[in-house]
Amino acid sequence: MALAGTWPAPSPSPRRVLMLGATGTIGRATVEALAARGHEVIAIVRQQPATVSTLWPKSLTLPGRILLRQADVTDAASLQGDGLQGERFDALVSCLASRSGAPADAWAIDHKAHCDALAVAQAAGVRQVVLLSAICVQKPRLAFQQAKLAFEAVLRESGLLHSIVRPTAYFKSLSGQLDRLRGGKPFLVFGNGALTACKPISDADLAAYLADCLDEEARWNRILPIGGPGPALTPRQQGELLFAAMGREPRFRSVPVALLDAIIGGLSLGGRFSPRLAAKAELARIGRYYATESMLVLDPAIGRYNADATPETGADTLAAFFGRLVRGEETIDRGEHAVF
Repeated sequence: MALAGTWPAPSPSPRRVLMLGATGTIGRATVEALAARGHEVIAIVRQQPATVSTLWPKSLTLPGRILLRQADVTDAASLQGDGLQGERFDALVSCLASRSGAPADAWAIDHKAHCDALAVAQAAGVRQVVLLSAICVQKPRLAFQQAKLAFEAVLRESGLLHSIVRPTAYFKSLSGQLDRLRGGKPFLVFGNGALTACKPISDADLAAYLADCLDEEARWNRILPIGGPGPALTPRQQGELLFAAMGREPRFRSVPVALLDAIIGGLSLGGRFSPRLAAKAELARIGRYYATESMLVLDPAIGRYNADATPETGADTLAAFFGRLVRGEETIDRGEHAVF
């Protein structure tokens, strides 16, 4: 989706890049992709127990440079003083996202922290921004989606060159049932297992796409939905791939969507009196959304998702990832991405 406007030309390569969300799995991959392209990356972290070499073992062999700086992204003064330290930067790349998707967290991180970072970055000379958003904002029913859209609007109106990247499902978010299957349990699906579909994308392929937004003119001033190599996969097909990687016959158990509705109703009622239950109700609504909505491009004219209209990038497939995961060659840290 192209966006009209007049923006300054990007700074010449290599660039000094301010990186937010650097220590998540996608953020780490993106830092490495930027350094592999020769950029100098200043990665902002909440805490600094680790070093560059532990987070990015290849850092010494990459043509670019990676620096770690500790700052609080929820405090504009800390980000400016501890993070930027009065220096000039060419670009801002953000993989920062709220951890839970709960309303307070979403508006604090997906919106306010990004707005503050944008203002600080502009003052430091940044002329280009690459933002990792999410494809689910096409149909915003949840607080974190609304918060992301609100910042997208601020970015589009900022006068800066920008790329807003909206990826489909991540490999890690589709891997949560491995332990269930190892324990002999069936793969859980909602309904018939074909209510939704997505084009899963690996961290490395998404990181390469994000890094290349700095130099690919066709990606400037655009909203960019992106998936991994097709075809689109339903949850049932994802389960079949995981069973195949384990060398087992597929076994499925259907969970009715109505059960989620009942859980949400009960938690919402309790949430009138308990903030803890209100937060759980929001998490249940997030789970229901992903159980019933595809992570593909939405055709607004007909209100349906379109796999053919969802662009693809990279070469890593979910089947290959599941194989590596089962063999112990990959590990996953889904944090609060878990559904099951």
